[in-house]
Amino acid sequence: MANNVKIIYNNQSYSFPIIEGSENEKAIDIKQLRSKTGFITYDPGYKNTGHCISNITYLDGENGILRYRGYSIDELCKKTTFLEVCYLLIFGELPTKQQLDKFQFDINKESLVDEHVKEIFHSFPKSAHPMGVLSSLTSAMIAFNPKNENKLSLKESAKSENDKILYNSTVKLLAKFPILSSWTLRKIKGLPLNYSSDRFNYVENIAYLMFAKPNQEYVQNDIVVNALNSLLILHADHEQNCSTSTVRIVGSSYAGLFASISAGISALWGRLHGGANQAVIEMLELIKNDNSNINKYIDKAKDKNDPFRLMGFGHRVYKNFDPRAKIIKKATDQVLNDLGIDDPVLDIAKEIESKALNDPYFIEKKLYPNVDFYSGIIYRALGIPIDMFTVIFALGRIPGWIAQWKEMRESNSPIGRPRQLYNGPNERSIK
Repeated sequence: MANNVKIIYNNQSYSFPIIEGSENEKAIDIKQLRSKTGFITYDPGYKNTGHCISNITYLDGENGILRYRGYSIDELCKKTTFLEVCYLLIFGELPTKQQLDKFQFDINKESLVDEHVKEIFHSFPKSAHPMGVLSSLTSAMIAFNPKNENKLSLKESAKSENDKILYNSTVKLLAKFPILSSWTLRKIKGLPLNYSSDRFNYVENIAYLMFAKPNQEYVQNDIVVNALNSLLILHADHEQNCSTSTVRIVGSSYAGLFASISAGISALWGRLHGGANQAVIEMLELIKNDNSNINKYIDKAKDKNDPFRLMGFGHRVYKNFDPRAKIIKKATDQVLNDLGIDDPVLDIAKEIESKALNDPYFIEKKLYPNVDFYSGIIYRALGIPIDMFTVIFALGRIPGWIAQWKEMRESNSPIGRPRQLYNGPNERSIK
């Protein structure tokens, strides 16, 4: 097979190398396209453009494959904890017991939140969206850690110091983000703010932070913790999506880790990205308020002339099935059975799932429930308000963002600077 491609224009031939990834993905290296030809590519949404070479996540949408550092998400959910996956994504390998214990210990040491951060948190009105609050508080962490990533050096001799700085920033973020996330939930519910407890592991502590009630002994529900563990692992990274690309391109300007992840949180906030599971519950509420007429909405979804779509079915990347959905469906069933919730909205969700999975139209179109469908159901069952859904998503995505930012900085990626086609007025004068 040829190791390059040629573009022929005006009888002039230009050659560009083909590069190949470890999973036989192929790309045309067009770094010199503009300097050689004067042309740029036009690719709205960057759907055919690779802006980096990464060792973190492999995604094959056609075959429903998702792996972190070579490990399938199915195996990771069965055999590891979310904190182990955090370590894997950020540092490249699963931790030994000694490494994991130290990681947990270091996170516990950083679990105190500065009282001035609490003052900033209390200054937000109750009506503030939790994602806006989180983005602001994450950015504010820069003020309380001003020297960390600004000390990073490009010199090879500084690698040891860089690793130490990055490790400290990682630990601080992983320690404080669950606390800040839980505060947004507890403020919505009118509960007093809670703090971390070193009695629990990382995911157990997240459940404790969110669900512990005042003047009541906290009793851990292992089914809920296991479901949270799976959800967080499944959301930990997803290749070069909108928010991850945002983190990398902001970081490419040499903005620090906290500032870059604050930008990623804002990108995730969008309805077309992290807000998809919220749209699932809103759709179910719509059906409930229309006399729970499920068949009507199934028929509307099949009608190509009707704008209605079943939210949480199908996926822009996965053309067959969402591998994350197969895993989280089991956790969803366990949570619903254990909690025994009587909720007509969740009953509608189960009936829609059953009908769609057995309907020839959805089977032929490969419109299977995706991870957003099931995660929305779990959050609803746990009593998490709809505005908090994307916060839980962000909580899971933190290690992926850190890993992508770290890889971008360590590979000395150039500053992101897309081109454009100008289509405005030609040069003119003021009369």
